Amino acid sequence: METYIVRGHRVCPRPIPEELADLVPRVHHAEWPTWLDPGPRMLRDLLELCRLQTARGLATLCWLAEGSAPADLDWLWPACRLTGNRQDRLYGAAAAVPDPVHALVTANWTWVLATPHGGRVTAPYLASTAYPRDGDRSARATVTLFQTYERHPEARAAIAAAWAAGRVAADWCKAAELHTEYGSQTPVFTYPRSPESPSVGLRPWLKRLLRLR
Repeated sequence: METYIVRGHRVCPRPIPEELADLVPRVHHAEWPTWLDPGPRMLRDLLELCRLQTARGLATLCWLAEGSAPADLDWLWPACRLTGNRQDRLYGAAAAVPDPVHALVTANWTWVLATPHGGRVTAPYLASTAYPRDGDRSARATVTLFQTYERHPEARAAIAAAWAAGRVAADWCKAAELHTEYGSQTPVFTYPRSPESPSVGLRPWLKRLLRLR
């Protein structure tokens, strides 16, 4: 059965299984730091977490587009550094995201990097979805992510990628829910794509996951 319809640059999801919808908020859970450490270790750990969350978000989009997820997902949840077979599985799923669906992530990513308010957009979203039941940790993680985004231009592309992948997966579920409720073809909300590409922070994993040339 067709899981989505493409109309121009718009992607309209059909209703999705409940187990897939339940997967999306769990994918957003991440141990974002709740303190600001001026040393290099925190920045390195945060960038690794951005890589994990970007790959998780894209893999989830792959499963949403296919209409099903692997039966065993125990390997998906550890917060440890992405390596080995686990990395291969996530990168493989990310590579299988259909081009029209992947373009939604790229559009959001370029848009947030082009706006002067990128830190204000990405930080509260990532923190609040990671700690939905802990307002104190969410607030502290928001401050850490925002200050990192503002003070470290080389980290912006990675933070933006984690935001874009997670945001599109969540908005896919919202569009599918509206389709279920009203029977209408509701497109996934997407910000307008910016023609500009970032000049710093384009790590090899970003180029691979976002299919940059």
